Amino acid sequence: MGGVEDEEPALKRMKLSSKGLVGLSNGSSSKESIVGLSSDLMARPLPSKGDEQVVGSKGVIKREEFVRIIAKALYSLGYRKSGAHLEEESGIPLHSPGVNLFMQQILDGNWDDSVATLHRIGLADESVVRSASFLILEQKFFEFLNGEKVMEALKTLRMEIAPLCINSSRIRELSSFIVSSNPQLDNAVRLRSRSKLLEELQKLLPPTVMIPEKRLEHLVEQALILQREACPFHNSLDKEMSLYLDHHCGKDQIPSRTLQILEAHDDEVWFVQFSHNGKYLASASNDQTAIIWEVGTNGRLSVKHRLSGHQKPVSSVSWSPNDQELLTCGVEESIRRWDVSTGKCLQIYEKPGAGLVSCTWFPCGKYILCGLNDKSICMWDLDGKEVDSWKGQKTLKISDLEITDCGEEILSICKANTVMLFNRETKDERFIEECQTITSFSLSKDNKFLLVNLLDQEIHLWNIESNPKIVGKYKGHKRARFIIRSCFGGLKQAFIASGSEDSQVYIWHRSSEELIEALPGHSGAVNCVSWNPANPHMLASASDDRTIRIWGLNCLHKKYQNVHSNGGGIHYCNGGT
Repeated sequence: MGGVEDEEPALKRMKLSSKGLVGLSNGSSSKESIVGLSSDLMARPLPSKGDEQVVGSKGVIKREEFVRIIAKALYSLGYRKSGAHLEEESGIPLHSPGVNLFMQQILDGNWDDSVATLHRIGLADESVVRSASFLILEQKFFEFLNGEKVMEALKTLRMEIAPLCINSSRIRELSSFIVSSNPQLDNAVRLRSRSKLLEELQKLLPPTVMIPEKRLEHLVEQALILQREACPFHNSLDKEMSLYLDHHCGKDQIPSRTLQILEAHDDEVWFVQFSHNGKYLASASNDQTAIIWEVGTNGRLSVKHRLSGHQKPVSSVSWSPNDQELLTCGVEESIRRWDVSTGKCLQIYEKPGAGLVSCTWFPCGKYILCGLNDKSICMWDLDGKEVDSWKGQKTLKISDLEITDCGEEILSICKANTVMLFNRETKDERFIEECQTITSFSLSKDNKFLLVNLLDQEIHLWNIESNPKIVGKYKGHKRARFIIRSCFGGLKQAFIASGSEDSQVYIWHRSSEELIEALPGHSGAVNCVSWNPANPHMLASASDDRTIRIWGLNCLHKKYQNVHSNGGGIHYCNGGT
């Protein structure tokens, strides 16, 4: 309600007593009355232009609720005159006269009167009345105690609070305050304000009686979030959402343009993975090498180190939790640990009579896990000492290996169609069973979901929080002979990306399962994809054509602030600065 300028609002304001406190939730000072409180305890309606009970084209918004929530927002924003004018012109008071009186009594410290008024407001739930009474009388107790009126405080506790017969543990705690000389307890009591009590009462009383704080803001935020989540292409931290228009992003938010082709490998590239901070990319190849690529401040990648030493093709890599070291796994050979800054091999992990097929880091960074071709899983410290092992049908010759962030559950393909979730502390086992052969899997960043690639050209999304269940299926990519890997990615991991034997990269919207893009460019099977966790506009794909493609936005004007960039610069979607 604008245009009121400096004149006083039509409603007269009652004065708070000298006991009123500063910092009311509506922003008014302690010497002003509760918002919406007029001299006759009721806003006076002006002649109405209509008797419509609802507003909006759908007929679902009740006019009275709508006006009250707007008035509440105006007062919360500090527009007290506008709020008062809205109450008067609409004839719809923010609060009833009884509620206004109740709030005023709370701020004035008229505890007995406020409890009496509370009973007259007309609350249907007696338990709410008793709980609210408890809070009010507790405040009365504390103020007596702070005023060193110990006997009055004790009387309030025994004669008024205890008979309510609720929260006996809190009553015992209040009793301890009387006999305690702990200064910390005294400070806790002194810091409690009446305005804080009003906020607590507001949460307790029905919203029809006292509208929750920031209710309008909550409704608007909820609407924006729902629009954002329904948008199949939302993938930008910089995207401004406006109240003026419904939110909708275009495909220009999805990395779909080849920005760079990396050609340093001499044979098929089987695996790629960005570091956790997004500064590096590691690739593994059939040429028996791995390469660490550095993401420059201009968004372009360059070779940092070529890692040589394996005697067989390198099947996978794994970044340490702090991104300072890298594991590389040879095909049924050994695992090597490298220093990312120098490119030096720090340790070789081998086990006589067995080949290593998979690897991952413990979350603490002090141990590594390895899958062996004898179907066991082994745990080593960084110096190569075996700390623990789990034998039996724990893994297959070709298997991914993951461990949850808490370090409790180990995930591995234990049978052709089964992923095992093994608790290393309790030895409990949970299983994800598919009807088809599982070729690979990927764990979400929050450890709540598992992406499972199948032989029949489907990718299944499993919720693994308690009893595992399928919550999504993705189709369209091609897989006939090779291991094809997929990944989570984009802003809040809202997308699924996968390689494919038809030389394309496929991208789906995670929640809707809609296929968004099929990206051509490679001339051989795409074996693996990795989405930069620090830049939702950067995607990497590894192919049998011996190249790695870096994908970005198909536009020149949009930019993304890479907070992890080495130079703290701004990355444009086309890789420029």
